[in-house]
Amino acid sequence: MNSIDPLTGLLDRFGCLQTAQQFAVRSTAHEQAFAAIWLDLDRFKQINESFGHQGGDHMLKDVARRFRTRISGRAEASRMSGDEFVFLVPSCDRGRAQQIAAELSHTVEEPYTVGDLTLRPTASIGIAIHEYGEDSLKLLERADRAMHAAKAKGGNNIVFSGDEPIPGRLGITLAREELVIENILHTALETGGLSLHYQPIIAADGRIEAVEALMRCNLDGENIPPGKFIPVAEKTGLVIRLGEWSLLQGATHARMLQEAGYQTKVAVNVSRAQLVSPKFTQALHAALICSNVKPELLELELTESLFMDVSDVVQRNLKSALAAGVSLAIDDFGTGYSCLANLKDIQAKKLKLDRAFVNALPEDQRAYSVVKAMTQLGHELGMTIVAEGCERKEEIDALLDAGVDAIQGFYFAKPMPGETLLSWIKTRNDSK
Repeated sequence: MNSIDPLTGLLDRFGCLQTAQQFAVRSTAHEQAFAAIWLDLDRFKQINESFGHQGGDHMLKDVARRFRTRISGRAEASRMSGDEFVFLVPSCDRGRAQQIAAELSHTVEEPYTVGDLTLRPTASIGIAIHEYGEDSLKLLERADRAMHAAKAKGGNNIVFSGDEPIPGRLGITLAREELVIENILHTALETGGLSLHYQPIIAADGRIEAVEALMRCNLDGENIPPGKFIPVAEKTGLVIRLGEWSLLQGATHARMLQEAGYQTKVAVNVSRAQLVSPKFTQALHAALICSNVKPELLELELTESLFMDVSDVVQRNLKSALAAGVSLAIDDFGTGYSCLANLKDIQAKKLKLDRAFVNALPEDQRAYSVVKAMTQLGHELGMTIVAEGCERKEEIDALLDAGVDAIQGFYFAKPMPGETLLSWIKTRNDSK
């Protein structure tokens, strides 16, 4: 028989574990998930310090009574210790667990009167959904960790196991999903799960002005979107290794295009982490030497803020890149802290306008005026002006009318693998 906590009348810690084991066996046998919801009252220590343990016990009894009333028949409630409670919910998926946790949170928040004071307590809640074959103790540990993550966010929060921050490599704190992605990136670097796709940049006269190299990650048939793996790479420092890999692969593909008879420039994105590294110049030179490509066929795309970084390492790396013969481009211009006044100090030969300007065309006359003004200024400074993210002919017509030199976007082509790019270029040239 399950044991009962004498203070609250709920199952005690041992009773909770017994029930969890029973639920786990049943869940595995019938393949029906159940949930463990771990709840901890926020700032309960202050209640004990202010009103004594007797006052705290009265509050725990009242909260337990509310729980019994609200979840009767839907979950098994237990008091683990102090002000912590666990609720085991049978046949429960993530959505139902979220709903019950929200009910529990609202139940805690109902006003509680102590003497002449009215308290409005809150709770930190962690949720774990039982995984097939999982040990019940491990399930409870996951719910406990999630609860502590909710408390670390300031309390009055609900966190699912798997969403809570946990330590990753290099001591970086990551969410569980990010940690999985970090491991995927390490494996992809070692086993060839990374690739570059290339998106053509088409000049106003129809020629291919350049192609931009965009990284893709595919491991065991699973595609990880750049929007997910790039932030993790930046947070963990892996972006430096990914960047070095991109430089070498991009330069190698530029040489392959050259050998196929196409003098097509390949543009590779460079991150802040790369440019602030003293080893950047070494990595760039290694890519040029190993690929045996003409330096003028490699272009580095950087944000404006990187060009304006006055640190010795960054400025030295920029000068070394120019000395090596590669060209530089300003990427995503027009976002963040972009400043026209900075252009006179930047040794870039290309200015890429952010798609935010493109999306407003041709309807937004003010956006058109801004694009035209930036294009004229860029031309005065000897820059090639490229518009990114073009998907409609109306946008392209407006951009060309404003004087933009080249267009990049789905209207012409989506990013494609290297081997597809070669045939795409050949087909395009043959059709002229």
